[in-house]
Amino acid sequence: METIVLKDLSIGYRINKKTTKTVLSMLNAAIFSKQLTCLIGANGVGKSTLLRTISAFQPVISGQILLNGQDIGTLSIKQLSQLISVVLTDKPDVQNMTVNEIVGLGRSPYTGFWGTLKKHDQEIVDNALQMVGIMSLKRSPFHALSDGEKQKTMIAKALAQETPIIILDEPTAFLDYPSKVDVMQLLKRLAHDMDKTIFLSTHDLELALQIADTIWLMDKANGLSTGTAEELYEQGLIRKFVNKDDIYFHLFNNTHHTTDAP
Repeated sequence: METIVLKDLSIGYRINKKTTKTVLSMLNAAIFSKQLTCLIGANGVGKSTLLRTISAFQPVISGQILLNGQDIGTLSIKQLSQLISVVLTDKPDVQNMTVNEIVGLGRSPYTGFWGTLKKHDQEIVDNALQMVGIMSLKRSPFHALSDGEKQKTMIAKALAQETPIIILDEPTAFLDYPSKVDVMQLLKRLAHDMDKTIFLSTHDLELALQIADTIWLMDKANGLSTGTAEELYEQGLIRKFVNKDDIYFHLFNNTHHTTDAP
């Protein structure tokens, strides 16, 4: 099922009250539930701007974004908080909160002003901790965790928010390679098993090509191209994106490689 739809979307940012800078325009694409969709592209092409626009952190320049069939511009903050959860690259700098308390913040759209967790809310938090495999860290101080554990905590917080859509900005940044693989596999499993729409940006090209169900490739020349890794490869778009003077890309036995040129 389509959960995020872009219709003739233009994205950008406001320089001042009278001036708007458009980064990319006429973007048309859809993201589906039960899929892990990865956004790739060069620095400065507009990936963060697109993520922030879909997350309603900045306004649409023109066109439409539909979330579960509803125009994003018509949704209240509360409605958005029950549709989309967002995991940013930067983690909260807190010294006196446990993993359980951080994940419990995901219940904020449902707990009212004081944010007190009832029994039902704590059950949801515990379930989120179990799903990402960090129940043993429940009482641990957040600041003492490894980078990979912090990332899993923030994913658990997003799950506790119980939104159909989860958007992540560079979730594997600053992680060692085994942790990168672990987080990407976790996200794909959550998308498939929990009927979630998971959309993330990443610079980890090989992991994205191997694990993602769908790739969104942004570039200045073509705007936004979408498809499976194989489809984008057959169109020559991946090779065009990767190939440099001393690096080339090839597809071999369903494995994607970036390799030093012979």
